[in-house]
Amino acid sequence: MEYKSNHHASAWRLPAEWESQWGVQLTWPHANTDWAPMLDEITVTYEEMAREIARREHLLVISPEGADLSRLTPHLIPLPSNDTWARDHGFITLIDDQGHCRLLDFRFNGWGEKFPASRDNALNRQLYDLGAIEGDYVDCLDFVLEGGSIESDGRGTIFTTTGCLLAPHRNQPLTKAEIEDRLKRELCAERILWIDHGNLTGDDTDGHIDTLVRICPNDTLLYVGCDDPTDEQYTELKLMEEQLATFRTLEGKPYRLLKLPMPRAIYDGEDRLPATYANFLVVNGAVLCPTYAQPDLDAEALRLIGEAFPEREIVGIDCRSIIKQHGSLHCCTMQFPTITNRQ
Repeated sequence: MEYKSNHHASAWRLPAEWESQWGVQLTWPHANTDWAPMLDEITVTYEEMAREIARREHLLVISPEGADLSRLTPHLIPLPSNDTWARDHGFITLIDDQGHCRLLDFRFNGWGEKFPASRDNALNRQLYDLGAIEGDYVDCLDFVLEGGSIESDGRGTIFTTTGCLLAPHRNQPLTKAEIEDRLKRELCAERILWIDHGNLTGDDTDGHIDTLVRICPNDTLLYVGCDDPTDEQYTELKLMEEQLATFRTLEGKPYRLLKLPMPRAIYDGEDRLPATYANFLVVNGAVLCPTYAQPDLDAEALRLIGEAFPEREIVGIDCRSIIKQHGSLHCCTMQFPTITNRQ
């Protein structure tokens, strides 16, 4: 069944990432993506991600014709793509308390028309028409929204950033208030908490929240901090930290704040890359965490993520390859929640 958007809030909600998952989507690197000069290197990283995901839940891989990934997953869909950032072109999935889901297909336009995205933007409809994803399709293609730009606590609060959602070539001429109303309506949310600071140097997304702040169980916020006043990101991240301290839960209590370290600067030539430990993926029974061959900081980041998710295995994955294209582990993936009528 297909729906147009403008459904009303009821029992529908955007689940938290740590809730039970059916599977995770990867859109695989290939020779017609920006990964072409380092395809062997990035493929090794993707295979590691794929193995860790497939150990715990379904793995759905989108890849052009001819790719042989049968050793990794039985769920291989041969479709063309511009790039590989499933977090931003994938479905955003709502669930209800009756075991149903709605597949929200928002428009992806290459982070504000910075990069070609027509093939990526077509993937959700193709997946749905092929029967690869179960649920009710909801057409939201008149609104630009990337999965990496929102975080949900599963209980009606959505976190996002003004830097991204108000950036040029997204949803102008809509105002902030109009965008907030649209988010509440489409995501069936009670409130939107806007973060006004913290874009990382080298980030093409205009400040996706999944590079900066992540909501975790028990009203915990894991966020990127910076303690070096000489770092160009210091002031913005300090302002972000101060704003997070003012946020309150729906019950009026402050959030528990856990500050992730800032990786030491990683460069591609003269360009600083947006390395971040916040870009982790929660899967069934584990958290897959980016590492950057900085043993002391990697260990501290994994320790803090483990403190936020004490019941889960914490798995580090070297993301130095992914960061070369200005993303990290979470950006490459999109999870699908468990629903009772999905096979």
